[in-house]
This record gives sequence, structure tokens and C-alpha cells, in this order.
Amino acid sequence: MNLSQTDADRQPSIRAYRSEAVAERKIDEFIGIIKGVLADGNVSQGEAEFLLQWMNSNREVAAVWPASVLYPRIESALADGALDSDEERKLLDLLLATVGGNTAPQNGESSDATTLPLTQPAPGIVFVARSFCFTGKFYSGPRDWCHQQVISRGGFPAEGITKKLHYLVIGEIGSRDWLHSTHGLKIQKATSYAAGGAPLAIVSEEHWMKHLNYHVE
Repeated sequence: MNLSQTDADRQPSIRAYRSEAVAERKIDEFIGIIKGVLADGNVSQGEAEFLLQWMNSNREVAAVWPASVLYPRIESALADGALDSDEERKLLDLLLATVGGNTAPQNGESSDATTLPLTQPAPGIVFVARSFCFTGKFYSGPRDWCHQQVISRGGFPAEGITKKLHYLVIGEIGSRDWLHSTHGLKIQKATSYAAGGAPLAIVSEEHWMKHLNYHVE
């Protein structure tokens, strides 16, 4: 096979990689916009219209979480040209849920949209024949140690996020900055799969550690 043919064979995968990279940057931008909207704890009609306009202008990510969840809801809310108080409340709740809740008012702050989107209520953890993916940094030990805890209890570690994954465990160190970190992409993908019906639970290191005591070696 000559060089030109090899290059031609590679073009689809190169285009797909570049497209995925662009989509990831756009989603990160979109989440940043949502955080800005949530900064004052309210969603105005102008802000809702801006979000819808952004998604219409970036249709390549309209099918990617969180745009895929927000687009039809915002479009429906603005269908009559006005955002009433009930629609505003529901949209605010949806935006908060999309990027991770809001406990900041308890601390005298406006928003803490970087809160992790953990599965609620936190599920019980079964180790036998279950797959675990770890992301972030862990107080409990290095990644290899975490993997060994799973293996010794009958489970198996996974390196990436798939629809067949059972648990994504997020390390506590630096977790508040997940939206703008490398492991944030894993969390976004896991959240998207879970929202689509995949049996995937997102749990904290603390919750995972508690279950280690229930399943001793």
C-alpha cells in the first residue's frame, strides 16, 4: 500500500478526532456559560434566550450532554415568547442539576456549580463481577492500590468510561475543580451515559471507602 493510500485511510479517524476535540472544547465553554448564568442564583428570560441561541449556533454539540438535556426544555419554555415564574424555577433547577447542584447559599455565596454530579441517592456498592473506573486523585491511596482493592473483592478495574461500566469513583483531592480538569471529561461522559439509561453510578471516594469496610479481604 503506498503512502498516499495510507494517508487517505487515516483521514476519517483524524477528522473524527478533531471533531471530538472541538466538541469537548465547546461543551466546556457551554458549562462555563451556565456557571455564569447561575452566579446570581437566578435565570432571566434574556439568559435563557442566550443559552438557546448559543445551542442553535453550535449545533454540533446539541446532541451532547448537557446541551442534549437543556435544548428541548429551554426551547419548550420559550415557545410562547415568555418565561414565566414556574418555567424559570424549573429551568433553574435543571441548570443546577446539570452542573451539580447548589449548596453555596448555605455558605453565603451565590453558586457552587462545580459540585460533583454524584448519583443521588448514593447507591450501595457491590464488588463481585462489577467494573470500577477511578478518576482524579485519592486520599486513600494511589490508583494501583484502588484497583487492587476492587480485584481482591471480586471486581475488576476499567480504564475508560463505557455504557457497560458499573461505577465511576471520583477522588476527593481537587474534585471541586472537576469541570476544568482532565478527569472532568470522564465525569461528563459518565453523566451523559447515566442520563441515557446506562446502569452507571457516579460515587465519591468517601462513599466507596465506606463500602471497603463492608467487603473486607
